[in-house]
Amino acid sequence: MSRIVVADDDPGIGRVLRDRLSDCGHEVEHVVDGVEALRVADGADLLLLDLEMPRMDGFAVLDSLQGLAAAPVVVVVTAYGDMSKAVRAMRAGAYDFIAKPFDAATIQLVVRRALETRGLKRQVHSLRQELGRKHLWIRGADPAMARVAETVERIAPSNATVLLLGETGTGKEVVARAIHLHGLRRDQPFVAVNCALLAGDLLESELFGHEKGAFTGADRARAGRVETARGGTLFLDEVGELPQGVQAKLLRLLQEREYERLGSDRVQHADVRVIAATHRDLPAAIRAGSFREDLYYRLKVITIRIPAMRERPGDVLPLAEWLLARHAADSGRPPPTLSQEVREALAHYAWPGNVRELSNVMERCALLAGDPVALCDLPEELVDGATYTQAAAVTRTEDLFLLPYSDAVTAARRLIVQRALEQAGGHQTRAAERLRVTQPYLSRLVKQLGIRRDPAP
Repeated sequence: MSRIVVADDDPGIGRVLRDRLSDCGHEVEHVVDGVEALRVADGADLLLLDLEMPRMDGFAVLDSLQGLAAAPVVVVVTAYGDMSKAVRAMRAGAYDFIAKPFDAATIQLVVRRALETRGLKRQVHSLRQELGRKHLWIRGADPAMARVAETVERIAPSNATVLLLGETGTGKEVVARAIHLHGLRRDQPFVAVNCALLAGDLLESELFGHEKGAFTGADRARAGRVETARGGTLFLDEVGELPQGVQAKLLRLLQEREYERLGSDRVQHADVRVIAATHRDLPAAIRAGSFREDLYYRLKVITIRIPAMRERPGDVLPLAEWLLARHAADSGRPPPTLSQEVREALAHYAWPGNVRELSNVMERCALLAGDPVALCDLPEELVDGATYTQAAAVTRTEDLFLLPYSDAVTAARRLIVQRALEQAGGHQTRAAERLRVTQPYLSRLVKQLGIRRDPAP
């Protein structure tokens, strides 16, 4: 059932429309002037709007609806001889029109199509909100990533070229998608190209397209990614790997907004925003002669450096929990919680693979771990690679209060395990019995906490 407002000052027409649409299962309200129509239209699914009404005509209503957050789809009702007004109304934002006199079949067809359009718009809005939620991780708790998020929000509404710098796995493409999602071109395509995967003519063809016969195997003409992204955003990942010949063509694209398909001399206009990303040191590549300096300055109109995970330690645990919940939802499972031991291991790991590595670990936990996630659910290299320098420096319980909470808990656990091992003469099985844990679990704790001891006699 949809909510429909009929705005027509003719009581007979209003009654006919209300009755016929009510018979179709819709909730219908009839008003007789433009002021009332505007008052009740916010939140309605469909407005059947007569153009000639007292107090406020249909064109004024259409104009006022532009400011409503939940404006309905509008179908204008007009006399057959006023087709010029119907066309004008559609230019002002109306979806369609019904000419008087009308029949029941026409009304039902136009209303059904209009409501389907309304439903599609709502789906698009919902998907956009969902995409926005998926990119919320960009605004982290750590100041380093918070600065990135602030920059993204400031530059997204522009058409400026952006260069994203950062190590592999830091989430450069996710940041690029966030810029697109919050920009002026968000309703148009986001097209990504990995410049490191193809070389020479293949990469040039992938970017700019080709004509039939342009090279061996080109048995038909093909549009390139620049053309596919028309009106939207072109994301060039690993732009530092571009061959020199393609660099020259990209420079022309950025400077002149023009390009040509491979094998063609016909100039085409490029309407795209370019976002590029690389983990390479481009100034060093310029000095080595492998990257054009003029292209570099064209790309770096706005430069955003994405920090590595080790540079944003405050984001590790919030991001881990967010990724765990997302991967669990994708597999149709409730998200497990992270045990304290796991939280400490995650927080003290260097994450050389950055966000990509963290995401992979959380996906593994979502699929295979119990609840709560235990140390044995984590990859061994992660547990073995966790470092606890502050915790290892604590030798007295009094010193615990000098540390942050997480480090203090780790240090306390380290002291407890060390004391148990000392009392057990270094024998792990007896120490495990004292602590009432299993010997494999204690062995993992010893390794995780970086406890060095002499072997048991």
